[in-house]
Amino acid sequence: MDELSRCGWATSAPEYVAYHDDEWGRPLRGVTAMFERLSLEGFQSGLSWLVILRKRPAFRTAFAGFEPAAVARFDDADVARLLADAGIVRNRLKIEATVANARAVLELDTPLDELLWSFAPAEHRRPATLADVPPVSPESTAMAKELKRRGLRFVGPTTCYALMQAAGIVDDHVQTCWRAATERDTPPG
Repeated sequence: MDELSRCGWATSAPEYVAYHDDEWGRPLRGVTAMFERLSLEGFQSGLSWLVILRKRPAFRTAFAGFEPAAVARFDDADVARLLADAGIVRNRLKIEATVANARAVLELDTPLDELLWSFAPAEHRRPATLADVPPVSPESTAMAKELKRRGLRFVGPTTCYALMQAAGIVDDHVQTCWRAATERDTPPG
């Protein structure tokens, strides 16, 4: 293990280190990329993010690369296939929500990534410690309300805040983290 200082949650497994250093908190754009993050955050609900990271390649295969138009075409046979796929989290409600969410994304009057970024806070302070990181924010609560109004599921305020963190809409790298001390998109070394 290198000697970089990281956010405390990111040090317990190599998958966490790579995710923290290469993805988490970096600004993410694109409908497919945001739909994947939104879907995976929904699947994570009640589970460890490490489970999701380890299953992410299987999720991508099972859900057609998270291309909303492809997932929106999934039918009952696809749901049955997914429920039998040990490579993913086999939760009927989450699987059905992902399919329904793909359909809702196609009905949006603005691209998903633009909609999600519209909830970026005007001001956000980098937390000093992990204890200073909130589970929700007024913006994540508003995002959840709007997504639900537009027909999306498994998008509560906590899930939305985790999405905001993961997609770089908010930057919650703690002040002692190497990512806080460098330009956001510059890798170490």
